Amino acid sequence: MIEEIFKNGKFLSSSDLTFKFIQGTSPILRRISFIAPKAVAKSSVKRNLLRRRGYAALKKHLGKFPASIIGAFVFKRYQQDISIIENEIENILNKIN
Repeated sequence: MIEEIFKNGKFLSSSDLTFKFIQGTSPILRRISFIAPKAVAKSSVKRNLLRRRGYAALKKHLGKFPASIIGAFVFKRYQQDISIIENEIENILNKIN
């Protein structure tokens, strides 16, 4: 599924995140993941921490995404502050809707 998102999907960017997505066929399915590349953080511990922070920030806004969206947030740089990640997600969400 990730390959299809990167090949055929649309994307929206902000200063710290890029959201690549496609519209799914099922009206109930909503799948969103986070990707932290090695270029952002060399240590796997830091990459996993970044992904966990992303999921924590996404919890507040998950219901606002369209029901059939399948996508992935890709971090552009390391961000320690979860409130900044929340703001980035909200900015991208406003561009979608």
